[in-house]
Amino acid sequence: MQQLMKTRVETLSQPSSRLWTKSFTFAVVSVFGLAVLSLFTGVYDLSGDFDMFWITRVPRTVALMLTGAAMAMAGLVMQLITQNRLVEPTTTGTLEWAGLGLLTVYLLVPAPSLMMRMTGAIVFAFIGTMVFFWFLRSVKLRSSLIVPIIGLMLGAVISAVSTFLGLFFRASQAIEGWFVGSFASVQIGRYEYLWVIVVVTVLIFLLANRLTLAGLGEDIATSLGVNYNQLMMIATGLIALSVGVVATVIGNLPFLGLIVPNLVSMFRGDDLRSNLPWVCLVGMGAILVSDLISRTIIKPFELPVSLILGTVGAVVFIMILMRQRKKGGVR
Repeated sequence: MQQLMKTRVETLSQPSSRLWTKSFTFAVVSVFGLAVLSLFTGVYDLSGDFDMFWITRVPRTVALMLTGAAMAMAGLVMQLITQNRLVEPTTTGTLEWAGLGLLTVYLLVPAPSLMMRMTGAIVFAFIGTMVFFWFLRSVKLRSSLIVPIIGLMLGAVISAVSTFLGLFFRASQAIEGWFVGSFASVQIGRYEYLWVIVVVTVLIFLLANRLTLAGLGEDIATSLGVNYNQLMMIATGLIALSVGVVATVIGNLPFLGLIVPNLVSMFRGDDLRSNLPWVCLVGMGAILVSDLISRTIIKPFELPVSLILGTVGAVVFIMILMRQRKKGGVR
């Protein structure tokens, strides 16, 4: 832990490295190529009606890229402020709380608008994330592995509550649609709220240095002039905003926030400001690849993207656990 703190402080004291390196340029070109491939992948023949290109293909590709950036970025911030590589919206119950918020809106309002559903998801995601952070600060944990286990347990409880309410009030279809994270229904007029993610990205980049200091712990961050509690509230709000928007428009996308930040941190360290462009870019690439697989593996049908991400994410989760065990990080 002391070595990690020393590394982060030294990183902050050094000038930021140049962003447009050869590797970053190659990554940008690769993601752009995947986006072009996504635009021209599908069952519908565009030669007969090119209007469908702008109605469905462009919104879907844009939604994929914004969603990938949002979930990867949320995972990066959560891992930084909790000082735990195994934390992300899936392993903290944040996504399940967002689903409960969606269901609550459906129960209170007969035909809620997209904005109403989004507001409910954001509010409940914020509450759930704050509950998780409060629990971590209240209980002394001996192993980093206990943190995601607690989050998964909380998420399972909230998911069970949502299922019970859905069955009791005969609103099961509302949560069934949320559990299947798919981009099949994305079209013009249904994805525009995802552009909020761009604003969230800018705010996180502006707060990057302070969030990196917050990752050193409350005492050190406070001694360095950071208002720790206020910063935690802002970070939690940004996480909830990203997760709530994605959960409303797309649905449940597991483990994306776990895979991408760990891969980037493995090669680039823990500086949020320099890692953020890489995390957003790799998140875009990861979800574009998952979506291409989901659309082609059983063509002309398609699998939910959440199925691809859940399968790959579970494998990566186990690999990270094994890697930390070899280093002595998990007991």
